[in-house]
Amino acid sequence: MITLCMDTSHIFLALALIKDDQLLDSVQKKCWKQQSEEIFPELMAMMERQHLATEDIDQIVVTEGPGSYTGVRIAMTIGKVFCVMRDLPLYTIGTLQLYCGSRHARCVLDARGGRVYTAVLKDGEYEEKPHIVMVDDLKDQIDSLELVGDGHLFGREDYYPDLAQNFLALKDRWVKAANTNLVKPEYLKPSTAYLVK
Repeated sequence: MITLCMDTSHIFLALALIKDDQLLDSVQKKCWKQQSEEIFPELMAMMERQHLATEDIDQIVVTEGPGSYTGVRIAMTIGKVFCVMRDLPLYTIGTLQLYCGSRHARCVLDARGGRVYTAVLKDGEYEEKPHIVMVDDLKDQIDSLELVGDGHLFGREDYYPDLAQNFLALKDRWVKAANTNLVKPEYLKPSTAYLVK
């Protein structure tokens, strides 16, 4: 069973090929607002390195957000089209879940306009549901938990994990879509709010 995993919801293009419970290959590169140009060349290069054809892919996992309005849609659209055309299962996982992996941590990802997407997770489960909040409002509530993501917004180091390893580690958290056509991104804010710089 070969699974293609894709995330384009934040600043990275993250791709992973998983065979059963083994990570075969991965790509994780910063390419903010360039994921749509980079994803196909990187995907094809990764497939070639593993001597795989698109017909070898048995299922796809994509992040559902929250994240960049356009970014979330890139991987999700590719995954949906591929799965519908080939009649393959599509799975989703939350972006903040993917970033935290199995850690007990607070994920903070820049939502622009002085806001962040945030949640607290432990072992891939939400202790605090994903929500959007002003950075200044969250500063007083930042606890002693490890921060994953854009720590610089809170005077800490940025920390971005190996997303391919997290895809694999959270395999039991993937959610299978009952109807691939009905899968939609989780944005947490109205589309007009994404116009705020």
